[in-house]
Amino acid sequence: MKNSIAERVAEFLKRYPPFNLINAASLLLIAEQVSIIYLEKGDTIFKNGDINHDCFYVVRDGAISLYYKNGDVNEITNIHDTGDLFGLRALIAKTPYHLNATANEESIIYAIPISIFQSVTDKSVNIQKYLITAFASNDYTPYTSEQAGKIFVDYIPSNSQDVVSFQTANYTKAPITCSTSSTLKSAAKKMCAHKIGCIIVIDTYKKPVGIITNSDIKNKIATGLFPIETKVTQIMSSPVITAKKDLTVADGQLQMIKNSIGHLCITKDGTVNSKLIGVLTHHDVLTSLGNNPTAILKDIKRAKRTKKLRAARHKANGLLKSYLEQNIPLSHIIKIISQINDAVTVRAIDLAILKMPTPPPVSFTWLALGSQGRREQLLFTDQDNALIFENVSKKDYAATKDYFLELSKLVNKTLNKVGFEYCEADMMASNPEWCKSLLEWQDQFKTWILNPDEKAILLSSVFFDYNAVYGNTTFTDKITDTIFNTLNEAYLFYKFLGRDAVKSPSPLGFFKQFLIEQNGEQKELFNIKSRAIMPLVDAARLLILNKQIKGVNNTYERFEKLAALEPENSELYESCSYAFKALSKFKTKQGLLNSNSGKFINLKTLTKEEKLKLRRCFKPIHEIQDVLINRFDLKNFI
Repeated sequence: MKNSIAERVAEFLKRYPPFNLINAASLLLIAEQVSIIYLEKGDTIFKNGDINHDCFYVVRDGAISLYYKNGDVNEITNIHDTGDLFGLRALIAKTPYHLNATANEESIIYAIPISIFQSVTDKSVNIQKYLITAFASNDYTPYTSEQAGKIFVDYIPSNSQDVVSFQTANYTKAPITCSTSSTLKSAAKKMCAHKIGCIIVIDTYKKPVGIITNSDIKNKIATGLFPIETKVTQIMSSPVITAKKDLTVADGQLQMIKNSIGHLCITKDGTVNSKLIGVLTHHDVLTSLGNNPTAILKDIKRAKRTKKLRAARHKANGLLKSYLEQNIPLSHIIKIISQINDAVTVRAIDLAILKMPTPPPVSFTWLALGSQGRREQLLFTDQDNALIFENVSKKDYAATKDYFLELSKLVNKTLNKVGFEYCEADMMASNPEWCKSLLEWQDQFKTWILNPDEKAILLSSVFFDYNAVYGNTTFTDKITDTIFNTLNEAYLFYKFLGRDAVKSPSPLGFFKQFLIEQNGEQKELFNIKSRAIMPLVDAARLLILNKQIKGVNNTYERFEKLAALEPENSELYESCSYAFKALSKFKTKQGLLNSNSGKFINLKTLTKEEKLKLRRCFKPIHEIQDVLINRFDLKNFI
């Protein structure tokens, strides 16, 4: 007889990690042991100091607050809602609870016995990786990447990280401090002047007695609980957690996890009874581990020299490799690496502006084009970019353009030093042809659409995939409006784009063999980019333009949008989306393996299984090209 309650529990759990990594039969075993708990607002699940329960919890409905007591004030560390896990850290660490958990509103939670969960998941590498990540980041929420502007932080150790973890931690050796007689106002001014997130309170013997963080100022001063002239000793966290100067990265990380803190005071003998000599922050640990996006983005934003910017961006390749090895969904990987690439460009522009004799004379927009414009650039490729500046009078035009050309040269040079090669076709903002006023750009797109010759179609394949990375984004909105308004007058342009999309070389020959390059340096290699990936890119661009859909630039997202718009063709579009992601992943792995772009592949190095997977991705290419031929009447136009 079926257990309908257990089935409903399993149906709910499978939507959230790590339960989505468990097979249906095992998940049902867990669900059968789940206790369903109803809570009124204010009901307590556990308190600080309680012995850990024999289960952890998942929020089914409602919300659960986790907090600690700071005097008479409840400091909320997190509010968990539907799908979130809580209460697992104490079970893993085998310690009492450090926090209090109460119902923030009327709620239903599932209590999951740790014994059944461990028996089912003990041999699952993916689940263990998830738990390590969650344990280290103190966050079991299912969508950490979307919350509070953060993105998924990867603490999962690789071989290189294992080595790093046992190296001596690189801590700040000149921490900013204040005396016990200081006011919060003076401490906050110091923190602001030094652009730091914490300040250590020391006594007359320079021993650390407390710490004040941005969070303390926000929660205790900005809320009006304490006046700004309050002594620091009134709100500081005390006692501090200390460590000795030769602690390892792993030791520092474990101390932070164990004590739920983000800062360790380094003292002469490792105790609170000796002189403060440094401070180790959560950021320092992340930077040492090196392969997480939060640390990389912070390093990029703080970079003051190209060398630092290059080092930060090169860390992203280690992150990329780690994610691919963990089989993280490519859509997630693309979003993270795209954000990192955009951050590199933004920082390059900021640094270039600092080198210019004056600030920009008018507002402008930096456009990423091609793969970066589609937000699907994973490996280092060549640069494709352009610049739009505000319309100016004729007398100011030459000087304005000269300024932005000089700025663009500095940006392109920095990006080149970071690792993005100069574009061989010179499709860069430093080229006067691609550094124009808004009005000129609007006229340029009109010309390409209304006079679709071979050059116009070639350029369209690059310039119609754009993304505003920096500056005035309203300029791109106006260009998009111009494009779609002009397309209403020029159906012939679609035919030219369609002809270009379907004439891409086939991946397979008549006898279903891979078509390889016949001459040149790449002889006998398979061009996965031009023969497999670009036909999908071109098809998605044409179809989304034809639908006049704005703001969807990524290829797989374009196909997913088309699937929603055309249910009758949804299966094909979803197949194209899957094929694009699979091919991109394959190309990226090859690029990392061979330290190149991954564009050309030596088929002899592939296993039979890998070749079979590639062939399966080719099927939707032919089918989508057939759709283009029929929809845009290309039979007599090719």
